[in-house]
Amino acid sequence: MVETIGEAAGIIWQFLDSHGEASINKVTTETGLGKNDVQRAIGWLAKEGKLNIEIKGRVETLSLK
Repeated sequence: MVETIGEAAGIIWQFLDSHGEASINKVTTETGLGKNDVQRAIGWLAKEGKLNIEIKGRVETLSLK
């Protein structure tokens, strides 16, 4: 499980590095990762201090620090 979460975190990091800020829904759709994998990977990246999470209205957005 930890390996899967780490791989998902890498995919999300690469996506954000290439595309910049994005909503969680866009990250999920564009990367093809499952919702649970995305949520776990967000936690991983946040714990490592690599992720900004902002709420804009009703949309949560992600960007790299």
